[in-house]
Amino acid sequence: MTDTTELQTEDGLRALVRAILERNGCRPEVAATLAANCVAAERDGSVSHGLFRVDGYVSTLRSGWVDGTAVPVVEDRAPGCIAVDAANGFTQVALAAARPAFVRKVRENGIAMLGIRNSHHLAALWPDVEPFAEEGLIALSMINSMTCSVPVGAKKPVFGTNPLAMAVPAGAEGVLVFDMATTTMANGDVRVARAEGRMLPPGTGVDRDGNPTGDPAAILDGGALVPFGGHKGSLISMMVELLCAGLGGGNFSWEFDWSTHPGAQTPHTGQLFICIDPARGGGLPFGLRAETLIAQMRAAGLDHFPGERRHHTRAQRAEGIPVSSGRMARLRALASGAE
Repeated sequence: MTDTTELQTEDGLRALVRAILERNGCRPEVAATLAANCVAAERDGSVSHGLFRVDGYVSTLRSGWVDGTAVPVVEDRAPGCIAVDAANGFTQVALAAARPAFVRKVRENGIAMLGIRNSHHLAALWPDVEPFAEEGLIALSMINSMTCSVPVGAKKPVFGTNPLAMAVPAGAEGVLVFDMATTTMANGDVRVARAEGRMLPPGTGVDRDGNPTGDPAAILDGGALVPFGGHKGSLISMMVELLCAGLGGGNFSWEFDWSTHPGAQTPHTGQLFICIDPARGGGLPFGLRAETLIAQMRAAGLDHFPGERRHHTRAQRAEGIPVSSGRMARLRALASGAE
């Protein structure tokens, strides 16, 4: 039977995902935050971090690995520094709790840092940073994940996919947003490829014996991803570990053990944010400079810019988000407890 597509409203999907998360142990505020994040990714075409992740949230919550009722503790450390203990809860909830004070420090000082520890994240990073750019701020964030990447020259995994994201206000161009793993591919994209029965480019990762492979099953079942760009990507991934775990206080990618929680999928690590108020810079208005750079890139023949595809998809789906009937049946079953 061919799987058909159903057009869903964003509000309807948020309510459905929120109901699933509440049924599985999240307090309402946590469920609402995660549902908004998950549905935003689906709306913008980030399939690997959208509704595809709901089962991962559910299995993780049911395993007892993460606390869906956790209340983060916000700590004012310095005029330009906030730390948050997520209390074994989700990073997005910790960010929401710290955000007003964090933005105030950025406005007051021109720059500020936010470090989140004892936290879990199973989503894209761009939803975390894009709202700051929409307020006129430059935002940089990074997060380390579970050990699944072999550093160049090593024989076994040490780092996570360790993504980093940046969002900037770009004047009349709107905002520029990029979100990238420091591996050849995000772990979620590898999982999607396995679910769809697709092979990946050769050398995307290695199998359990260290042989280069493009088989997603081999990468996920005892193998590993590799850094993008050889040793350069490996060094960026190391930077993310140092800033998130060394500076922010989270676990390194190898420092947590979820083996006693079957079904757990969320890395128990940390996330770091650095935000800048471009109005405090020393040059021309930042938005104008961003427009100038974009114009030059266009003149050089570039016709695609960071975040542009997501924003285009978002506009196209203003009246509804297409979701497969199979996915909707699964979500409705989870929401009713009939699965």
